[in-house]
Amino acid sequence: MPRLTRRAFVAGASAATVLSTGARAGSPAAPAGRRPKLSCNLYSFDDPLRSGAMTLAQVLELCAELGFEAVDPTGYYFTGYPLPPADAYVHEIRRLAFSLGLAISGTGIRNDFTLTDAARRDGELQRAVTWFAVASKLGAPVLRVFDGRAEAGDQPREQLTNWVVEGFARCAELGARHGVITAFQNHDEHLKTAAEVLAVRERVASKWFGLNVDIGSLRTTADPYEEIACLAPYACTWQIKEQVYRKGVAEKTDLRRIAAILRDTRYRGYLPLETLGPGDAREKVRRWLGEVQEAL
Repeated sequence: MPRLTRRAFVAGASAATVLSTGARAGSPAAPAGRRPKLSCNLYSFDDPLRSGAMTLAQVLELCAELGFEAVDPTGYYFTGYPLPPADAYVHEIRRLAFSLGLAISGTGIRNDFTLTDAARRDGELQRAVTWFAVASKLGAPVLRVFDGRAEAGDQPREQLTNWVVEGFARCAELGARHGVITAFQNHDEHLKTAAEVLAVRERVASKWFGLNVDIGSLRTTADPYEEIACLAPYACTWQIKEQVYRKGVAEKTDLRRIAAILRDTRYRGYLPLETLGPGDAREKVRRWLGEVQEAL
């Protein structure tokens, strides 16, 4: 499958080429004039959700009040994770979101396909299998997964990558049975650069596998926006964070540049926003949503 090179993208590939490449990669695209739909990645409320200061229902109500069009509730916030929640609970969250006018843009799990023990890697895959079913019941079109922390320093890097590819390929196959796309979230773990991510994407080669472009996790590059632009045509969802990194140093996200990349790739799917760090989650999310709305 052809992919967009950095030079071609930065030089400005034709709109027809960009649209065609994005569509084959599973990117939601549409005629110019329509903007992406804003979602809230509920990791923004990690502290209040884990501490019990807010319930998942309360967070959904707040997101609707703030004006989000969708939410992305990670599996961590469902009762009993990593075990699947009861169907009645999943159905109630789906019903509540619908009643509030919110779509479910996705959900996610924590997994590690770089574990050296084959039985443990199989356990990670089985967790994904379980949560594809949950995602389907929830009405989530994508399930976010990770590559892995690559903590086994004695293993060749190529071997770790092979295990990741194998895990993603199986996820894509199994997710398709539930009508759920596997969305790989780059997370500055085993795979760190756009080139590494795209090489794995090509090896998986499934229409049920796409990228969750996490703009805050491309940390080794001298130009994070160039890396983001390389991944953008293959995005099936995003994480728009307040900071990007330039050679490991954090800086405030230039939302005008992100908006330009979204326009160039004609992305019209869900655009989940995520805030991190200390402070009142309610106010941080409110402020970040306003800034993104203005930039778009």
